[in-house]
Amino acid sequence: MVLVKWLARIVLNLLFQARFSGLEKLDFRKPTILIPNHLSLIDAALLATRLPEEVTFVVNTLIAKRFAPLIRLRKHIAVDPMNPYSVKQMVKTVQKGAPLLVFPEGRVNTASGGSLMKIYSGVGYIALRTGATLYPIALNGPERSKFSYMKHKIRQVWFPKVTVQIGDPFTLDYDRTQSMKSQKERAAAQIQKKLEAELVSSRVKTGINLFNELLTAAKHHGYNFPVCEDISQTFTYKKLLTASYVFARKLEAELKDEPGVAVLLPNSAAHLLVLFALFKLDKRPAILNFSAGEKNMRIACETASVRTILTSRQFVDKGKLTPVIESLGQRYRVLYLEDMKDTLRMSDKLSGFGDYLLKRKAEVNNTEIVLFTSGSESVPKGVVLDHANLYANMQQTRTVMDINARDVFFNAMPMFHSLGLLVTVLPVLNGVKVFLYPSPLHYKVIPELAYDRNATFLFGTSTFLAAYGKAAHPYDFQSLRCVIAGAEKLKDEVRQLWVDKFHVCPVEGYGTTEASPVVAMNTRMWHRKGTVGQLLPGIAYKLEPVPGLEGGKLLIQGPNLMKGYLLHEEGFKPCPEWYDTGDVVKLDEDGFVTIVSRVKRFAKIGGEMVSLNQVEEIAASCYRDANVAAVSVPDSRKGERIILFVTQEEHQIQTIKQFVKDHGHSQLMTPSKLVRVEKLPILGSGKPDYVALKKLAEEPAADEGANAV
Repeated sequence: MVLVKWLARIVLNLLFQARFSGLEKLDFRKPTILIPNHLSLIDAALLATRLPEEVTFVVNTLIAKRFAPLIRLRKHIAVDPMNPYSVKQMVKTVQKGAPLLVFPEGRVNTASGGSLMKIYSGVGYIALRTGATLYPIALNGPERSKFSYMKHKIRQVWFPKVTVQIGDPFTLDYDRTQSMKSQKERAAAQIQKKLEAELVSSRVKTGINLFNELLTAAKHHGYNFPVCEDISQTFTYKKLLTASYVFARKLEAELKDEPGVAVLLPNSAAHLLVLFALFKLDKRPAILNFSAGEKNMRIACETASVRTILTSRQFVDKGKLTPVIESLGQRYRVLYLEDMKDTLRMSDKLSGFGDYLLKRKAEVNNTEIVLFTSGSESVPKGVVLDHANLYANMQQTRTVMDINARDVFFNAMPMFHSLGLLVTVLPVLNGVKVFLYPSPLHYKVIPELAYDRNATFLFGTSTFLAAYGKAAHPYDFQSLRCVIAGAEKLKDEVRQLWVDKFHVCPVEGYGTTEASPVVAMNTRMWHRKGTVGQLLPGIAYKLEPVPGLEGGKLLIQGPNLMKGYLLHEEGFKPCPEWYDTGDVVKLDEDGFVTIVSRVKRFAKIGGEMVSLNQVEEIAASCYRDANVAAVSVPDSRKGERIILFVTQEEHQIQTIKQFVKDHGHSQLMTPSKLVRVEKLPILGSGKPDYVALKKLAEEPAADEGANAV
């Protein structure tokens, strides 16, 4: 029997090249439960090759019969999940001092190799009854094996490489005053969060280049998989890699010793190609916001210290950017993709194809991307993200969001927007197709394209989703299974429109460019209306009190946080240990985050702090058919006063004054002036342009056609 165990261990380790870490953490002097995620039928056998002999494995009776020769080699309990006596048997085993290994999901994952399925409360009950210490175990790799249930969702092979990471031990928090049902539910939630955090920890890498991750993705998911599409072309992994190698050869000759370059392109396969070509060269792209205007683009180029701008003649022409490019061209060299394509030499193509055949990797020296803040409150700042930051946020996101090869991401959010960049790179590096569309403002076209491409994921702001919802046919979004709203608060009427018309409920998330960008999000498993969801695994937080306000200012830590800022005419400023989001938030007992407002989005009226976001919410409820935005301006008598912009002419300020009174809101929520505008100025990210609105509010012309209280 000893020889058989030894041979089984050798064979399994050779076939799967399993790498274990954290074995030294195991301490069985106290009651112990090991809790791994469950990716395939072979998980228990793989774990058995290295875990100590005294560990008792809990195995489903059907799996125990199917793999009887292997299972008999280890101590095990064959249980029927539907039999309540099985739990009692496990409790007795732990109480006797035997460490127990149980898969808390209760079944092999069928949704996604990246995220967990639901956690059964039985494991929490066992831990609560025995006071056991729990060890989270993160498995990665078995989902790609022929022994998984992921056929048609992930490209499978017989013997993928497997990693097993054992995390730090923990015990459950419990409250004896609560019912056992409540205690079990909270225990299951705590187990889920600990296991998700361990999964993220096991997947996060440092010192990486996203080009090398593209090579790995192509190997795992198949070189002929169509991973990216736009209006005019489709890229398989093979085509994307080959084109990136070839274009990198051309760019290398053009850029020479330049460490970085500005990129001015719309959402397209060509934009993705340019980014990966720059990654291959280990050069830093600074992605410009083409809706920011010539001045802000010039400031961005100065801030990033670039000498060259990469763009497209077709884009400049269609985007009516010729005057902007002519102005920028006086100070910077402008390279057009069309010109570079036309001047490609045969040697470039042959060299690039040779690089593809050899699968040459990129260096890991200058792995940075520069994005720019929206400028919604001040001059844009350069946000320096390392490839590892973006990769970490990708892993955090896919740990709570089940995605697979059947999905299609529809992304019209521009890549100069951090969310737009993430939801382009995330699918490409995980074997999921992404469809790139150049503008989120084509409200009638986007629903039709989402229908035509069978999109399953859609991203946008509340403003964009409202417009798509109004323009779309009820069947246009029939294939969607997830709609994620960010950048601004998701309005209740927009959510209800989607539920009523498409039977799809948009979920709200929250992020910031500095966090690459996702910080919190609602998911199919964990969601609460009116919140932006729970913080992603791997993100630590603390709340800094703000006088006069409920909740506190949110400060965060995590592997997804930027390297630092590039400040105009000041240079690089490293990210502090705790990043201050500038947002005032509240967290409930289950960890769901509610955004109160930005610190800068408060008016101080007569010594009282008034949330401008809340004023907007009240105004939106009052003027349901209008778009609204609130700003504050100085007032000699009260300190500050509130100006409300509304897009419908017939609305009067008396209406909101009465609405505030009727609904029991504080009179401080009543704007002092209502200004009617044809449409609100909006940034390229979809957020209201508060800088432009504040300037407008401070102009004497704002009094024209305005109502005062």
